[in-house]
Amino acid sequence: MTKLDEIFWAIKTDPFNAGFEQAGISPLYLANPEAKVCFIGQAPGRIAQEKKRTWDDSSGDRLREWAGVSREEFYNSDKIAIVAMDFYFPGKGKSGDLPPRKGFAKKWHPLLFEQMPNIELFILIGSYAQRYYLDLKASDKSTEVIKNYKKYLQDDGFFPLVHPSPRNNIWLAKNEWFERDVIPDLKKRVRKALDS
Repeated sequence: MTKLDEIFWAIKTDPFNAGFEQAGISPLYLANPEAKVCFIGQAPGRIAQEKKRTWDDSSGDRLREWAGVSREEFYNSDKIAIVAMDFYFPGKGKSGDLPPRKGFAKKWHPLLFEQMPNIELFILIGSYAQRYYLDLKASDKSTEVIKNYKKYLQDDGFFPLVHPSPRNNIWLAKNEWFERDVIPDLKKRVRKALDS
């Protein structure tokens, strides 16, 4: 059993996740010791949890297009890791999915990333990942964070992205600079990391 296998079983059997384990639900993420690029999102949605495959929807299609990677490469490359702020669907709220559970990423991410020392680029998808990893204030606006993405790349290799959900189509229409300026740079950096 590898260290990554041990971590998986530790997550699966953690009392904090007992309700999921009793329902036959396993933690949903993808980790590989050779990973060069890591996609960090919010948490699996209900459909992802049912399919046992994260980003297997229209949001995932757009994310892969933005990153310039094929579906095959996204799921089967040993150079891509896919994690989230929680590895289980947190449930539905009034206006979408509930937030990831507090403390989950703090407990498990360091253990996983210790086993993936070659990651060069962390793609932070949506506000939960960005607030956690970029240590943002409540007053920091997501649009400004994404507009100033190069600032976060310099030190830690964090690339903040708006969530690719169709719910953000209005934001994308209002912020044409994102697909014009940011996405080509994202594709270039992803490819450089994967080919290194």
